[in-house]
Amino acid sequence: MSYQVRFYKGDYRERQAQANADGCVAYVEHHFNSSANPDAGYAVVITGSNASRTSKAWGRWYARAVADEFGIRTGGDDGIMVGGYGGRGDSNIYYTRMPAILLEPLFASNPQHAEWIRSEDGRERLARILAESIRRFFPGGGLVGFSVGHKYKTSRPDDRGAPVYGGGTEADHAEMVLQRAADMLTGDAQSVATDESGPSTSEHHHH
Repeated sequence: MSYQVRFYKGDYRERQAQANADGCVAYVEHHFNSSANPDAGYAVVITGSNASRTSKAWGRWYARAVADEFGIRTGGDDGIMVGGYGGRGDSNIYYTRMPAILLEPLFASNPQHAEWIRSEDGRERLARILAESIRRFFPGGGLVGFSVGHKYKTSRPDDRGAPVYGGGTEADHAEMVLQRAADMLTGDAQSVATDESGPSTSEHHHH
């Protein structure tokens, strides 16, 4: 099974149209959550209001895996929010013709979560879960579309999403996670070689 990964830019509607035209088998938009309450902290995935059973199952699996990995709880309805927060997030993935999920694995505003987000180890763990979820739900391989939340929008080019507690932005950290997951999925030899656990990194947990 072989995967290709393409990163989509432009406004969200445009990204989805491009992914549809390219025939992506799956589409992932990566965000981090944020709240005025620094204690808020759970893993949740937003699916479109029109989500397929695959999108919902994939999103739930991912949210539960993140919750298990980091010892936090899942939010929403057992890890997913269909149609987003009062509709927010829905249009980011609504127009895809393939299963699509919008990730909110951790809270940028929560000091403990921010520590994970800002650490290479934390991002590695998030990337591994995402890559594993794609292998599990799309075992036939194919082209996977990745979208960095907030960044590269034509209409608001300076948007980077929420600040991460302690420094940096939601979008820049989300991009690092997606880049790492892309390396894992496409078997980028260079990224695997730099990992301490050796060449089997990309197959972690995958038996």
